[in-house]
Amino acid sequence: MSQQPQPKVHLVNGPDYREGYANSVQIRVNLWDFLLLFGLVNQTVPEQVNIQNFQGVYLSPQQAKALMNVLQQNVSQYESAFGEIKLEPHAGASIVQ
Repeated sequence: MSQQPQPKVHLVNGPDYREGYANSVQIRVNLWDFLLLFGLVNQTVPEQVNIQNFQGVYLSPQQAKALMNVLQQNVSQYESAFGEIKLEPHAGASIVQ
């Protein structure tokens, strides 16, 4: 059985494409999909943390698992090059997500 040649992938950014920075990701799960909520954490006083969500992305369970695998692969490569990523909160921070 001969293998089919892999198609070339051409990436195009649509007119509504945007990039942003998130230091918070919340995940909600149900039977049909995963919802990733991206936001910004801001803590101006010790007793309150504000999270301003700016983008929600729905993924199928299959795409969520594929994302998990590719993130694990990339985190491993990053740590091999730059050292272990520690998940300790910064001084003054009260939550880690």
